[in-house]
Amino acid sequence: MKLRITPNSLRLRVSQSDLARLMNSGRIEETIQFAADRAAKLTYALEQSESEAEISVVYRTQAVTLVIPVSAARDWAKGDCVGIYGSAMVGEHQLALIVEKDFACLEHTDRDNIDTFPNPKSGTSC
Repeated sequence: MKLRITPNSLRLRVSQSDLARLMNSGRIEETIQFAADRAAKLTYALEQSESEAEISVVYRTQAVTLVIPVSAARDWAKGDCVGIYGSAMVGEHQLALIVEKDFACLEHTDRDNIDTFPNPKSGTSC
């Protein structure tokens, strides 16, 4: 699972095996260690919830989790839908919340595209 943070946007890109694990366990997570100090880390996660009606975000010290409804996860996993999109008000700002399938890059080697979803634009150039 890849994390991309830009101003007022949080995006997770999920590989095929990540999506399979999410559907089997209900939660996937990764941790980035920034320094030797055990506290110098950030954990990011994606989880399903029966109680959520739309995508949401939960932030705790050293951890951020995007939570998606179980029904949306099921539809996304078995369909051609690229992602699940929403937003959350954070103070006076709106934070875009994005969870997408990680598609193969058209201009990279097969090694770079391991475990990605087939790109729907395969055979065309960008």
